[in-house]
Amino acid sequence: MSVQYRLLLENAEQIVVVCSKEEDFLLEDGMRNLAILERGSMVIGHDGLIKAVGPADSIRNQFSNASFENIINCTGKCILPGFVDAHTHPVWAGDRVHEFAMKLAGATYMDIHQAGGGINYTVEHTSAASEEELYNSFKHRLERMLRAGTTLVECKSGYGLKLKTELKMLKVIERAQRELDIAISSTYCGAHSVPKGKSAEEAADDIIAHHLPALKQMVINGELHVENIDVFCEKGVFDLESTKRILQEGKAIGLHLNFHGDELNPMNSAELGANLGAHAVSHLEEISDEGIAALAKAKCSAILLPTTAYILRLKQPRARDMLNAGVIVALGSDFNPNAYCFSMPMVMHLACVNMKMSLKEALAAATINAAYSLGRAHTHGSLEVGKQGDAVVINASRWEHVIYQFGGHQELIEYVVIKGKIVWKYEKILCL
Repeated sequence: MSVQYRLLLENAEQIVVVCSKEEDFLLEDGMRNLAILERGSMVIGHDGLIKAVGPADSIRNQFSNASFENIINCTGKCILPGFVDAHTHPVWAGDRVHEFAMKLAGATYMDIHQAGGGINYTVEHTSAASEEELYNSFKHRLERMLRAGTTLVECKSGYGLKLKTELKMLKVIERAQRELDIAISSTYCGAHSVPKGKSAEEAADDIIAHHLPALKQMVINGELHVENIDVFCEKGVFDLESTKRILQEGKAIGLHLNFHGDELNPMNSAELGANLGAHAVSHLEEISDEGIAALAKAKCSAILLPTTAYILRLKQPRARDMLNAGVIVALGSDFNPNAYCFSMPMVMHLACVNMKMSLKEALAAATINAAYSLGRAHTHGSLEVGKQGDAVVINASRWEHVIYQFGGHQELIEYVVIKGKIVWKYEKILCL
């Protein structure tokens, strides 16, 4: 009797396996020597897990008597792991396209923030929106991310600030976790900004006394599945002490620490994250030498966001210094009303051009290292046997095209696969 499998991806010009020794992350040397298989095939089972990856002839012989629900002929094409977007803010209401014009005219992030725009503008509109309205726009954004190859995405709350709205956002994320194919790592980010009329200390007191106990109870009841806690540690927002208090309380209820730091001003956030045992610190445009050393020693991931530095015209994160020092470098899109980018291929391109990362380093940062930053390296980030069968098939004979073709991924990505299920197939539209 033949054995039934969910999907066979056969005869690919290249399969970018990324890791071959069950590594949780890759440092600079490992990133430069990605595991890449020439002329290979891959099998994914009904449980959604990868059953075999190897030379096409070997896979053909091994599974000669097997049957498959679907077969994709990858002749002339390449297979890569599904991309992991390690930092996004995709649940919100209110259009801020007008702020882009303000930025182009010279307004800084904090200028817009202090004028009532920025986060505060989004908080007002998100508070007024219904849960259904938020879900519909969130779903649309996730679908666009998926079509660009993202199969695991970190999603934050943070445009509520008040407990009621924060929980509304987390419920929207929870619904998407249940109903959509794309995998989600949920993050509570109630300390994204200091509410009007409160000091950072007062806001921290409210989060510790009211937000986190309510969140803990909902997690215990099975109403929410939240993995991470985030705080915006920044001058004029949450200072180092308030950030520390909130993160410690979040850690005490079982949340992973994964927070904003050293973006606009040097705050010693990297050092704080390392000392607290954080999984990751994001942004880090203003990181110190000491912060880089601390992240490397603590094996705390640095999630770099080249779209933010590009759009806000900030100095670029010191990716090369971090890599040279042994830091685990990951990438995220920072999708939000202020940095409107759904595409990890474009993020990788910017990382190469503006942050001087190599093509291989950028891909590793957007796969295995991003998965590590979310505590998912055991299931995502590489095409190894036993991991979840998430893959991107591109219509090119060299995998590098997915980064090289800046903005060209819309037609380059032919298939997106999650757990062996084809969730996106590009259909060429003929213009008559």
